[in-house]
Amino acid sequence: MNLYSIHTGNFKLDGGAMFGVVPKVMWNKINPADENNLCTWAMRCLLIEDEGRLILIDNGIGDKQDAKFLSHYYLHGSDTLHSSLSKHGFHTDDITDVFLTHLHFDHCGGSIKREGDKLLPAFKNATYWSNEQHWEWAVTPNDREKASFLKENILPIKESDQLKFVEYPVSKEVLQNNPSGSLEINTAAFTDSISIKIVNGHTNSMMLPQIKYKDKTIVFMADLLPSAGHIPIPYVMAYDMFPLTTLQEKKSFLQEAVENDLILFFEHDASIECCTLHNTEKGIRLKESFLLSEI
Repeated sequence: MNLYSIHTGNFKLDGGAMFGVVPKVMWNKINPADENNLCTWAMRCLLIEDEGRLILIDNGIGDKQDAKFLSHYYLHGSDTLHSSLSKHGFHTDDITDVFLTHLHFDHCGGSIKREGDKLLPAFKNATYWSNEQHWEWAVTPNDREKASFLKENILPIKESDQLKFVEYPVSKEVLQNNPSGSLEINTAAFTDSISIKIVNGHTNSMMLPQIKYKDKTIVFMADLLPSAGHIPIPYVMAYDMFPLTTLQEKKSFLQEAVENDLILFFEHDASIECCTLHNTEKGIRLKESFLLSEI
């Protein structure tokens, strides 16, 4: 197995929205905001080369949106999805699987490309993976979250017949009692080397791949922990649909990460790619940070 960090560029989001109820005087020390209160975030994806498959986890914001839309997010940096794939000797046509942690535009926008007046899969030879629960949540979005679910990123995937769903265990009773889905972290198998955690605080049924690699386990954090700055328990994004669920999921995951020496791979941290955790007097905190290539 080979792993490659795929940088698709940086963008900016409001610091207050990214850190929720945490005061700016605290979060600004670790993620300094500009004059518009915007902080820089990465859109870092992960490519897995394993047993004849090339599995791309998430794919950034893409480039098919109009200039007005993209201007809200101040895209910058020299990295693109195509240049990062090319750097490692790959092309979009080589990708066999596109694994979408969830369908917010900054995670799945690169799934679809625009050719003239047509919207087509950017990975013509790939199977696109979501799960049925999250797909239904995304195509019939609530008023608060619908700005993150863009139909042009989502519907063409199904129309292409390249969409498949990951199945995972969750009881009907749990779903009925919790509008956000299961409060526990459910696990499903994707390949022999990759399992999936299902979490529900940020959005319904977001998937976190766990990759067995060199006797280690790497967890692709998506938006459960978008950055190392979100490790402290109260640091929960205002974007999260169910923040109290996020709190429970973070507590459970962080304890597991310490006990099992998990490696966290950050999608949105502009400077820290990977880290481990340990217990401190202030709670669970970052232990060591490093590049994926250093594992």
